[in-house]
Amino acid sequence: MAASTASLAPPFRFSLSFASCNGRARAPPPTAVRCSAPSDIDAPPLLRAAKYTVDRYVENGMVIGLGSGNASSMAIKYLGQQLRAGALEDIVGVLCRSVTSASEAAKSGIPLDNCQGCSQIDFAFDDADIIEEDTLIAVIGRRKLEGGESIIQEKFVLNAAKRLVFIITENRYKGALDGSVPVLVQSLNWMETAEEIDDLFLGDAEVWRRPSIGHADPLGGDFPVVTKDGHNVLDVIFTSPIADLAQVAESLDRVDGVVDHGVISKFACTAVVASPSGVSVIDNVLTNVAGDPAI
Repeated sequence: MAASTASLAPPFRFSLSFASCNGRARAPPPTAVRCSAPSDIDAPPLLRAAKYTVDRYVENGMVIGLGSGNASSMAIKYLGQQLRAGALEDIVGVLCRSVTSASEAAKSGIPLDNCQGCSQIDFAFDDADIIEEDTLIAVIGRRKLEGGESIIQEKFVLNAAKRLVFIITENRYKGALDGSVPVLVQSLNWMETAEEIDDLFLGDAEVWRRPSIGHADPLGGDFPVVTKDGHNVLDVIFTSPIADLAQVAESLDRVDGVVDHGVISKFACTAVVASPSGVSVIDNVLTNVAGDPAI
């Protein structure tokens, strides 16, 4: 394994996109439905996107998958405000991953259930580290894991949801992807797995085991991250642009010792993209655009 450091200006455009989330049948790059919230014009863009997500997609009686990250935290707080104001009722939250989200949900008064106890998750929102522009395939898990978090649980909740929304800033919605893909591997014989992944992406990526403390290095130091499921985390750090994220996921799935990874490819998913000019909604599902209100 190689070693190195690792405008709200109207009119808004309404159009549809049809991108396959499995990466096999790519459609033309989607264009956005642009929305604005006059009452929130001075709010930070990410907060506007979080509020839009709750107002647009959450309905009474839903079981909601609660994501992790800055945008998800804003959405959880706003969801709690709507519950306390009586604008929403009978909402149950299911945590995707974050212990921070658990604390936010508790403070916001959102009742929680565990994912195993839910027969159906109606809707889920989450942050994403990056989203591939023409497929809406996302990468999660680049952030430092907190105690008790599980990428496996996060993916289970997101994939189980009838509809999924990623809330992101415009710099994370890209055509040319870069950075890393986290991979969960069996702790026993992790190095053999890492070497196989390294050979798989030879010349395009470096493979490092993630440390829990101290500086990163290819071996992860004396204190590697061990997830609550008992796995090590390898960061596949791409030094060349990622040409096809779906192909990366398929290749990783075939490697012995790989338990899971941070690539999410789900049909019926939406990206709510925050920018200083407003909120853009990119969908990979056929929707009634006339019924999607501008806020």
